Amino acid sequence: MGSVRARKDNGLLFFDFRYRGQRCREQTLLADNAANRKRMEKVLAKIEAEISAGTFDYASAFPTSRSAQRASEVPASVPEKQSTPVAAAAALASEPALPSFRGFVATWLAEHQIEWRRSHIKVLNSTLEGHLLPAFGDKPVGAIVKADVLAFRAKLADKPGRTGDKLSNKRINNVLGVLRQVLADAADRHNFVSPCANLKPLKIRKSDVQPFSLDETQLLTTTVRVDWRDYITFRLLTGVRTGEANGLKWKYIDFERRLILIRETFVLGEDEYTKTDSSQRDIQMSQPVYELLKRQREVTGKLSEYVFCNREGHPIDNKNFSDRVWYPLLRHLGLAKRRPYQMRHTAATLWLASGEAPEWVARQLGHANAQMLFTVYSRFVPNMTRQDGSAIDRLLATRFATGNLTKGHVAMGSAEKVDAAGGNRSGAQATPGSTPAANDAQGLAQPPPVSVRLAA
Repeated sequence: MGSVRARKDNGLLFFDFRYRGQRCREQTLLADNAANRKRMEKVLAKIEAEISAGTFDYASAFPTSRSAQRASEVPASVPEKQSTPVAAAAALASEPALPSFRGFVATWLAEHQIEWRRSHIKVLNSTLEGHLLPAFGDKPVGAIVKADVLAFRAKLADKPGRTGDKLSNKRINNVLGVLRQVLADAADRHNFVSPCANLKPLKIRKSDVQPFSLDETQLLTTTVRVDWRDYITFRLLTGVRTGEANGLKWKYIDFERRLILIRETFVLGEDEYTKTDSSQRDIQMSQPVYELLKRQREVTGKLSEYVFCNREGHPIDNKNFSDRVWYPLLRHLGLAKRRPYQMRHTAATLWLASGEAPEWVARQLGHANAQMLFTVYSRFVPNMTRQDGSAIDRLLATRFATGNLTKGHVAMGSAEKVDAAGGNRSGAQATPGSTPAANDAQGLAQPPPVSVRLAA
């Protein structure tokens, strides 16, 4: 039985079979990979079938071979039937040629772009043009092997990132993720194994959130330029994402019900659907937010459809805001450098620390559930991190106060009446967004609500 083998000196594939008792080897210019082996094995199967049937024509199959005449001079052991020549070159040509990586990417984009957001398509094109096409563009998709992918990944690790440092593992994984998608689709269509099939992503270090404290929050809002004060205060107190704040329109502000309707986001210069379905939400206005939006309407209400905009009425450019306002402000105040996105984390920690129900906070932030809150923000919330038993100590101290049991019983009964009335022990109202049951459950185990008062 014949086989497809590779030369040791150059790695090119060749046919190895027997014809009329003679061992025959026919060379090709095909590199040794799974796709080429599969194509050659199909051709070899046809050759052997015709040899068995006595219809194989060596000269037609390998017209440039020096072995063709020698093989034809050997008498056949089986009477020849009418020849049906099958040339290996013709057989290979009859196989659908594998497209180049560049050609397949063009098809892949055209077929799938209807599924993607415009901003995602821009990011894909940037990744393809900047990294993948220069590396793999002219190679047939089936000729890309795992060694090529690993070498490409190693080169990515040496490339500079946007901040001047080398590309992060997260960015490298994102680039390889696009390559993985393209090759997985190509492998499925052209019957080869994707070289990325068993490639593990690089490990990404867990980064801690860096929210601002309440004092730092007030410092930011009182120090920033007046024309940016309401924008920064809005983001610190609502927890909206950058694109949600920049894409917020006046038609989504409901002053009557005090709701901010998050329905769109502004990404890469265009209005888009929100990040996820759960991001479509209604945010309750606190009093400071209500007041700043009233002020903002006087400034931009007639100028633009966007709540926060530049002098031309266009949405705020995040890079311009970061470079010219945000980072200079942090340097001026001596605060650690952090991205504007930390304003979202600040709102979450302020809500949780003030005793708001996690489910309510999750809805405000646009999370599908509260699980992420406990994973990301637990160390910033006193009641979620206390491990010293101080809460039960305070509770027992109120129930078993010094004095006779009768007085203690009377005091306890009075406290229970206050609880039953739906109030807390300080006489304050339940915090916004919390249910009476949630506030009662907090009891003395929760810190008193934090009243957020910011300068106008």
